[in-house]
This record gives sequence, C-alpha cells and structure tokens, in this order.
Amino acid sequence: MSVLNSAYFVIADISGYTRFLTSVELDHAHDIISDLMNALVTALRPPLRLAKFEGDAVFLYCAADKVDGAVLQDTIESAYFAFRRRLRDIGLSTTCECKACSQMPMLDLKFVCHHGEYVEHTMAGRKEIAGKDVIVVHRFLKNTVTEDLGLRAYALYSEACVVAMAVDAQAQGLVPHAESIDLIGDVPCRVRDLHAAWKAETQAVRTCVARDEAALVVDREVAGSRATVWEYLTVPALRRLYQQTDGVVEAVVDGRRGTGTTNHCMHGKEAVLEEIVDWRPGTYVTLTKLLPIPGATKLLLTLALEDLPDGGTHVEMRLARPKRREAAFVEKVSPVASKKYTEEFAALDALLRARAPGPELPPEPDLAAPRTR
Repeated sequence: MSVLNSAYFVIADISGYTRFLTSVELDHAHDIISDLMNALVTALRPPLRLAKFEGDAVFLYCAADKVDGAVLQDTIESAYFAFRRRLRDIGLSTTCECKACSQMPMLDLKFVCHHGEYVEHTMAGRKEIAGKDVIVVHRFLKNTVTEDLGLRAYALYSEACVVAMAVDAQAQGLVPHAESIDLIGDVPCRVRDLHAAWKAETQAVRTCVARDEAALVVDREVAGSRATVWEYLTVPALRRLYQQTDGVVEAVVDGRRGTGTTNHCMHGKEAVLEEIVDWRPGTYVTLTKLLPIPGATKLLLTLALEDLPDGGTHVEMRLARPKRREAAFVEKVSPVASKKYTEEFAALDALLRARAPGPELPPEPDLAAPRTR
C-alpha cells in the first residue's frame, strides 16, 4: 500500500528561457542557463530536496513537518537573490559580446509553491513522487500573475501553502490572487513581488561583526546542514531544545521573522531582551542583547554559519568590541558569554547527532559541475 506523505512543493521557473534560447548562440546560452540553475538549486537545498529538472524549471519538495514556514519563505527569497547575484556576476566577469551574453538581462525567475500530499512510485527503475497536489503545483506554472498584477518575478503561494506555513499573509503584504485550475476550480493564492524584495535586499544596511573585529569569538563544528542549524538558531520552538532558557517569546515585524524582530528569552521571571538588527538567512544574524542585570548595556553579536566539506556546519558567535564607556561591562560578562555559547553549541551538536533518521527518500539527481566563467 502506498503511504501518503505531507509536503511543500516548489517549482522555480526561469522566465524568458524560450525566447533566450531561440534567439542567441546555443552553446553560450546553455552554459549560462546551466550556471544559473546550479546557483539556484544550491541555494534551495537543503531544506528543499531536488525531485527533477524540467527544462527551464526545477521541481523541489520537502516534508511539511521538517521546515518552519518562515524559513521556507526565506529560502525561496534567498534563492532568488542568489540567482540575481549570479546573473550580475556573469555579466560583470565576461568580455564576450555574443548575443547570449548581451541578452542575459532578459532572464528572470518565478516560483510556484503548494502544500499537499504525495506518494512514491517507480518509473524506469527510478523512484519519483506523484499525486494530485504534484499535478496542481505544475498547473500553477501557467498562471495569470503577470497579466493581472504586472509582476515578472514573484513567488506564488497557494492558500493551502500559506495555511501550512502558518504565516500572516495580510501582515506580510502578500497580494491576494486566484488561479482557475480545470477539475478543481478557482484556487485562492497569495503573491510576493520578488523584484521589490530584491530592491530591499540591495538597499539594506548591513551589520555583521567580523571575526577580526570581535571582542570574543566562540565557535564549533556542528552536525547538520547549514539550513538545519539556521532553523535551530532562529526558530523559538527549536531554541528551547538546547538553549538555557525556559522559552522564547517572539514579536515579529510585518508578520515575518527578520530585521526588527524582538525576542524575550525567559529565565524564570526574568528575560534577556533580543532585537535582530541584520538578517541574512542561512548566513548570519546580528542582534543586540540586553541582560536583566543592573547597569547592563546592550551587547552586539553576530551568529555566522559556514558549510563544512563533510556536510556539517561551522557556527560562530562574535561579540562586538565595546565602546570605551561599555568596556568594563563587556569584560565582566565575556566569561559568562563564552561559557554559555560553548555549552549551547555543544548541546546543539549533540541534539543534531541524536536525531532519529527519517524515512528513506528517493535519491536526488546529480548537479552538473558549473563551468568556470
């Protein structure tokens, strides 16, 4: 008997692909598309798993109970940013004047996202996923978002996906939309303008404590992918599993975890107050901390992540050097902070190593090695 699995389904589709391939030199166009596709898929997995490539699109999925809804949104938008950066970098690094290289700016990206169920089946000796909801997410590719809303780069979330992610679509400013799918009828959706998200990303003021400018550095190699470790560092329900806290009470801005979010890390009747001042999902988060002790000043620190060759993650806490009037306080609390993060990183590593393995999943297709440009 086939087992139903609950999952998020995501398709990333390169806009302008057909016109690009049919109007430029095929060899250079293929190199460019392969390069962009590698950058895109690398940014999406994990937490998403690659199901298959579909010409100008890539189909991915992940178990619904394995990823936080806000993290899924961050993953999709970070992948769009990676696509735009790679498109920009290819253009800046080439001196080629062929049509393919000169017409790269016509390319863009859209995402369609759905939540539902799937079963595994075998075709030509290979396990694949199938089901009504797999069909639905593919039908979303032929949508009316551009005609109705004038958007070329966007993330289209079905209402089922929004509900599963448990996000406040109205507070986030996700635009209401509907798609008509044969045999189903009108399907309510929400849309994120990715051009607007990219503009905000490029204009954001960055605050990241560099290692060589830190008053204190605590680091450790941790089991688990960077995407997994990021979730455990930032999702309140997961932080409680390994941190020395009775719970984390989160207050988000505009319905979304990120810059401006505040946390109350509870310790009995007292709380450590945190405020996120910079947010680069999967890469680093910078925040201030105000300890519940007399004479406390705000501490500025960055939690940064890097991939390790073995699939693990290097996690690092960097405490900013204080201003002169705050130096005595920072010197006083530094040993406590060093002990706290050393113990918490060790606890996180032990927790991730002890996690029960999930069910065996179909193998992911291999990514072609990107060519040097």
